[in-house]
Amino acid sequence: MRRRKPPSGVVSKAPDGLPSPLLENWEWQDRAACADVNPELFFAAESERGPRKHARELLAQSLCGTCAVQRECRDHALMVGETYGVWGGTTEEERLA
Repeated sequence: MRRRKPPSGVVSKAPDGLPSPLLENWEWQDRAACADVNPELFFAAESERGPRKHARELLAQSLCGTCAVQRECRDHALMVGETYGVWGGTTEEERLA
């Protein structure tokens, strides 16, 4: 019997350096304070700069400060090298430092 390929979009092995695609590795996201918040709060528009970007980041970080899984979110961002957005209360620049 010939093996069938998995359906398109199914992840069977994580790329090197990323956690395995197991549900328990990602379930912390269900408990995140931002689960039902518009993601635009956490990611800058292409043209966003200066005081407007800083104000949005502060607002996002204030929500992160209330989150039960802030540490898991920050650890995830650092582990996978997230280069955009606010994750676990940290900005792009803070994660690079």
